[in-house]
Amino acid sequence: MKKNVKKKAILLVLDSAGIGALPDAALYGDQGANTLGRIAEAMPSLELPYLNGLGLHFLVPQFVQRKKAVLKNPCYVGRMAECSNGKDTITGHWELMGILTEEPSPTFPNGFPEPLLEQIAERTGVTFLGNEVASGTEIIQRLGATHVQTGKPILYTSADSVLQIAAHEDILPVPQLYRLCAAIREITSSGPYKVGRVIARPFIGQEGAYQRTTNRHDFALPVPSPNLLESLLQQKKQVLSVGKIGDIFSGIHFTQAVHTSDNGDGMEQTSKLYQQLDEGLLFVNLVDFDMKYGHRRDIWGYGHALASFDEALGQLLTEIDDETIVIITADHGCDPGYQGTDHTREYVPLLIYGKGIRANQCIAERNSFADLAATLAQYFSVVYAAAGNSFAEEVFL
Repeated sequence: MKKNVKKKAILLVLDSAGIGALPDAALYGDQGANTLGRIAEAMPSLELPYLNGLGLHFLVPQFVQRKKAVLKNPCYVGRMAECSNGKDTITGHWELMGILTEEPSPTFPNGFPEPLLEQIAERTGVTFLGNEVASGTEIIQRLGATHVQTGKPILYTSADSVLQIAAHEDILPVPQLYRLCAAIREITSSGPYKVGRVIARPFIGQEGAYQRTTNRHDFALPVPSPNLLESLLQQKKQVLSVGKIGDIFSGIHFTQAVHTSDNGDGMEQTSKLYQQLDEGLLFVNLVDFDMKYGHRRDIWGYGHALASFDEALGQLLTEIDDETIVIITADHGCDPGYQGTDHTREYVPLLIYGKGIRANQCIAERNSFADLAATLAQYFSVVYAAAGNSFAEEVFL
């Protein structure tokens, strides 16, 4: 690897883009899950020239490389297994930065227990509607009018470790909703109710036509040390984030964080922030794959979203310079053809592109997402003390 140059990396997390069940998937009820494989089988004519050009078709053989993208550099192709216990957003993203989770955050399939609701009411003076496992888009249609009439926010959860609060922006303004969620985050930061994320879910509109807005905000658990982001900042590298990355890491360890409205906006913001990147990491989450299509079990919507991303990826690859690597991976699976609506315990792709990459089409396998963090630490030549084993010598010339 070249030294004494200003290196840059763009890490694109395709939220939920798993590529096949892990060996321990049965422990999570996910045996046979395969997010991208399922999409490829259902949409055999789907064209992904840039993803396949980077080697995705080696990992998901159902994707046929019809149109060959013209790429100037080779790509390292592999897959990674999740080492942490869990299959949620925080667990996956944290492991990508070198943080291993031994005990998964609790879920609440029967809603939240009364003692927790009493603590929240005592702390905030607020009582809620709902308190059930529900789809966010469905529950605001069902309870939205009652919320508007009573002023009571809507509380719900999902198969993930989340506590979500929905409120109409005209009834509970966004800053007040954020303060309520921040208070709940403090209550649930330890003990038996230690949920992974408290999520503010504002909406607008009239009865029968309520719509969630882009003012969503995730209040995650405090980020453990050490981790790669911390190492990069300590050694004067930039750390820029796009999408919900800033929320997942509690808003710390970033020189700049930009929220987005959808995947298209995410790729546009990635291109803009890249122009400001002098040396360091640009960390991107594209949430639509998971939120709009995986959880809603929309195979064709997921596939079309992949095609749109592929087109944007092709443009991005024309913009990067010779000191930049682009990494494509995921944080877990969410098989849109599988049972239920939960995440699925899967391998994730690992595609690394840029000048100076060793061509490797052997489908290398890593035992932990944290290996990527250790590899990036070596790539940036920073001191690193978190989890993972670097494979930089396999990747870089």
